[in-house]
Amino acid sequence: MVLKIINATEAKPGANITIDGQPYTVKKIDVSKTGKHGASKCRIEAEGIIDGSKKIIAVPGHERFEVPMVDKRKGQVLTVGEKISIMDLESFETMEIDCDEEIKDELEENSNIEYWDIEGRKIVKRKL
Repeated sequence: MVLKIINATEAKPGANITIDGQPYTVKKIDVSKTGKHGASKCRIEAEGIIDGSKKIIAVPGHERFEVPMVDKRKGQVLTVGEKISIMDLESFETMEIDCDEEIKDELEENSNIEYWDIEGRKIVKRKL
């Protein structure tokens, strides 16, 4: 569910935007000035929230981007395997979600974590 739509010139470093249906965090943005016959151009460097992939795009300044809803929640690790089994600390709902390899090494059973729910996709972001 998208709550907000912004222009490319309004995207600041640290903002979350949706590019090609995937959520990204803006790392750097360069905005060129308008010319006599043209609009401003924006060069956006972004990093994927879920997979960490890098993307560089150049778009007109009036291009519109959706801002994905990111829900940050806390949970407790139940089991560590191929996927991490966690329990939400507010709703006590249990679920199995993916996790980055470097974070997976730090996790053990009964440890608390922060996970993000991004448009229905869940990912473990850090250990608390």
